[in-house]
Amino acid sequence: MTYDYHITYFLISIPGVYCLPNEKIGMEVAFVGYSNSGKSSAINALTYQKKLTKVSKTPGCTQLINLFEVSPGIRLIDFPGYGYAKKTKKRKNYWHDVICEYLKKRENLKGLILMMDIRHPIKDLDQKTIESALSVDVPIFTLLSKSDKISRNILQITSKKIMHDMQMMFETHIQAEPFSVVKKYGIHSLKRVLDNWLR
Repeated sequence: MTYDYHITYFLISIPGVYCLPNEKIGMEVAFVGYSNSGKSSAINALTYQKKLTKVSKTPGCTQLINLFEVSPGIRLIDFPGYGYAKKTKKRKNYWHDVICEYLKKRENLKGLILMMDIRHPIKDLDQKTIESALSVDVPIFTLLSKSDKISRNILQITSKKIMHDMQMMFETHIQAEPFSVVKKYGIHSLKRVLDNWLR
């Protein structure tokens, strides 16, 4: 089955996972990553809607979980970014801890889109997020964002290194692909992965 992501619409903003819709109804995919890793831009690119989700240049601005509905019962969950450097350690880790709790409890979660800046990959909280997802058998697709910031030659070398490093670190294959809103890298692959998870 393929979905028309162009008609995705904003559903609601909520302060915590306890406000999420009944998990017995529908399916969802979550977008996670560090603050300013490009989650909002990825959702806008996926849906071809420039203003569906607000893109901020200031890390740590988003403090609510945003829900978007692709079709009735099919949702994209946009979590606030974790690891914002100017926050206390407790606050830096807050949304990461929420995500890990969500991974353990949310039965209708079909997959995790992990955004990583290709120039700064597999940072500490990314690693812990991957470990948490693997521990509960939630599939992961890693988008290596901001791939337009480096040359195509360096892009190929860096992408291969990141995938090799993840293979060695987690002892399993994790899908990863360069992503760029500017150059349109990875958008079709993202759609294909989502369609597969949400069948």
